[in-house]
Amino acid sequence: MHGWIIIDKPLGPGSTQIVSAVKRALREGDYGRHKVGHGGTLDPLATGVLPVAIGEATKLAGRMLDASKRYDFTIRFGAQTDTLDLEGKVIAESPVRPTLPALEAVLARFTGPIEQVPPAYSALKVDGERAYDIARKGGDVVLATRKVTVFSLQLLSASGGELDEITLSAFVSKGTYIRSLARDIALALGTVGHVTMLRRTKAGPFTLEPAISLDKLAELGKGHALEETLLPLGAGLDDIPALSLNADQAGRLRKGLRLIGLAADDGLGFATLDDVPVALVETGGGETRVVRGFNLE
Repeated sequence: MHGWIIIDKPLGPGSTQIVSAVKRALREGDYGRHKVGHGGTLDPLATGVLPVAIGEATKLAGRMLDASKRYDFTIRFGAQTDTLDLEGKVIAESPVRPTLPALEAVLARFTGPIEQVPPAYSALKVDGERAYDIARKGGDVVLATRKVTVFSLQLLSASGGELDEITLSAFVSKGTYIRSLARDIALALGTVGHVTMLRRTKAGPFTLEPAISLDKLAELGKGHALEETLLPLGAGLDDIPALSLNADQAGRLRKGLRLIGLAADDGLGFATLDDVPVALVETGGGETRVVRGFNLE
């Protein structure tokens, strides 16, 4: 079995627990042993799209980390927590509540290339130690500012004249922390805030449409029917041009050899032989080389 199962992650479990649930479903369905990995961490308090790669698709899981993502999230104004979400303790409060015109003016400042400081409670490493481990021990966490891109930022809902909370939709580049974005929007409005709801609606090419619940995953596993929800390996490469090979070309790539003069545009390509994935390849200077090979026949 090789491909993707898209989970609609609920509140509570972390990404590694979701991977364990998929492994359990594979065992209960007598699918044998397969490599399983997730395509992008979601915090326990976040819900939504979590792509899980199975078999040869795990070779593409790293690409999901680099993919753009879309989130819906709610900011509650008036209190900032140390974790920047509901899980933490309040460390700052403000009586200020922004107005809708002020919010609309500020949102434009957070669209496009921006700089942000990641949350102290994050998985980034400081001198070899996770930032959240340092923070939980009461240590000072100093994280460098990073450049990210917010491709779009839309207001989904707002409450009242003076806003207690708002819900936004953000389409962002890799490495963007929504909790930091929420913190910075609140500060720009002259108040403080934290995230009370975070839902990922898209990760790379994957959306909520094919996503299933953990209960459905368990049901399909016990019913030996996981194929019903399995997306093909190539679904993770929907943004990559497809390259059809002949048998000789596929044989050379499978041996790790380069192809000379293949009719392909420069850049990445998804090489197949009769719809069977062969490799993720890169073409440049008249040569095509393997980036990731797939052991499929």
